[in-house]
Amino acid sequence: MGCDRNCGLIAGAVTGAILAVFGGILMPVGDLLIEKTIKKEVVLEEGTIAFKNWVKTGTEVYRQFWIFDVQNPQEVMMNSSNIKVEQKGPYTYRVRYLAKENVTQDPEDNTVSFLQPNGAIFEPSLSVGTENDNFTVLNLAVAAAAHVYQNAFVQVVLNSLIKKSKSSMFQTRSLKELLWGYTDPFLSLVPYPVTTTVGLFYPYNNTADGVYKVFNGKDNINKVAVIDTYKGKRNLSYWESYCDMINGTDAASFPPFVEKSQVLQFFSSDICRSIYAVFESEIDLKGIPVYRFVLPPKAFASPLQNPDNHCFCTENIISKNCTSYGVLDISKCKEGRPVYISLPHFLHASPDVSEPIDGLNPNEEEHRTYLDIEPITGFTLQFAKRLQVNLLVKPSKKIEALKRLKRNYIVPIIWLNETGTIGNEKANMFRSKVTGKINLLGLIEMILLSVGVVMFVAFMILYCACRSKTIK
Repeated sequence: MGCDRNCGLIAGAVTGAILAVFGGILMPVGDLLIEKTIKKEVVLEEGTIAFKNWVKTGTEVYRQFWIFDVQNPQEVMMNSSNIKVEQKGPYTYRVRYLAKENVTQDPEDNTVSFLQPNGAIFEPSLSVGTENDNFTVLNLAVAAAAHVYQNAFVQVVLNSLIKKSKSSMFQTRSLKELLWGYTDPFLSLVPYPVTTTVGLFYPYNNTADGVYKVFNGKDNINKVAVIDTYKGKRNLSYWESYCDMINGTDAASFPPFVEKSQVLQFFSSDICRSIYAVFESEIDLKGIPVYRFVLPPKAFASPLQNPDNHCFCTENIISKNCTSYGVLDISKCKEGRPVYISLPHFLHASPDVSEPIDGLNPNEEEHRTYLDIEPITGFTLQFAKRLQVNLLVKPSKKIEALKRLKRNYIVPIIWLNETGTIGNEKANMFRSKVTGKINLLGLIEMILLSVGVVMFVAFMILYCACRSKTIK
């Protein structure tokens, strides 16, 4: 009888030990299985989860615009006063709803090339007004004329055409005209061939961004979605030194197994440069644990604060010998037009930049850019890309519309917020196929290990207790 009982206790202890060992073995084996599956599914080739979502995103992406309506145009033109602006918006468009085109795999270098078509559909229900709402804004053509054509004689000629067309430093334009283009009366009088249509995003609809050529990850998963070339080049030809390089992905996804310590690099054609984001926090997105990466203030710092930015400083006058910060001169990228990019309301910009503008209220939470990345797959499941389009205006002795100005202005025109969040259906699919299976495997591992250890310890204690009673 005692033997049967002792044998049963030993059998229980052995069973517990086997369960614990099996749970322990399952941990590295399970991790290997997960890694193998993820590496297979994030490759950009026909049949993978990544490829299906990459060709056409299942996430609805919206681009909201806020326009800076100028309240005192006459005071500015006559007295060089501070420009008073009032933010009006949002006006919302649905974007990035078109599938990638000309998707071509190149098995020789394990890359895939594509074009990203551009399209924007106005969403009245998500907007405060219509596309026909009017705003008083800077006259884009007149403001740029003095910068693009600096020869005194040419400016005299341009001044006569500006007067003849009854153009001024400011103008009233509808949202649709301002964003997507209008025929400018001043440029229409210019005798030599020049583009007469002006718009902040003209042309946009029925155009495409690219060609992009990215690594598909078949030979090296750590390079998946990383851009090899953009428009056939590895450099942009806008900046000096390493600032001109095209780095990272397009931010829609990153190589899998993202670590908090990583600096995530990505390229944005909107700002004509590569930039980066750093880890900020862990958050829960529809039941999926994600890492939030944000653009740090250091990315927009002056070369004095961040020497890595020295090659983004292209001129010394506006940047006050490269000590001013928070705005990026992208004129080389915009055919010489004096376009400056910043964060909304000049967030993280030096005080001198916003000093001539009244009505700005920079806010970290509302105006920063962030990416929410699922760390195992590297997929971006939620993002907010915020940026502001500004135009430089300088005094000009030969152009009467700009003659009374006594200083330079970097005038905010609009700021945009492009956002996308994984839909409920996609989130359910993601939880069931990725995070759900990983969590289930982890739960099984812990149960086996815990139950095994408890059984082993409990049966061994009982066995020892029985042995001691038998000996007595």
